[in-house]
Amino acid sequence: MPELASTLLPLLAIFLVFWLLIIRPQSRRQKALQQLRASLQPGDEVMLTSGIYATLRTSDGDRATVEIAPGVVVDVASAAIASVEGSTRSEVDDEAYDADDDDAADPTDRPEER
Repeated sequence: MPELASTLLPLLAIFLVFWLLIIRPQSRRQKALQQLRASLQPGDEVMLTSGIYATLRTSDGDRATVEIAPGVVVDVASAAIASVEGSTRSEVDDEAYDADDDDAADPTDRPEER
């Protein structure tokens, strides 16, 4: 009997470590992601798994409709929504785009030739 315990103990320890380091954290992430997707509301700024930022328009079951640019609306799988961004992110990006537009060179603004 002690021989059986000494051979099973390392296997049990390996299984316990595997469960603590891999299975348990993964199931927690899955639950958090399911809660996030269940709490989505139209107008939320989301990031898709592809890294594209979009505004959620509708979400029903396995499909979601998002706007990735003004007037560009696409249907995606709800599972493609990776995270919800804070409302300050869109304000910062809008300010950055406005600043880029101001700095853009106007082709009619040329230095006078001598």
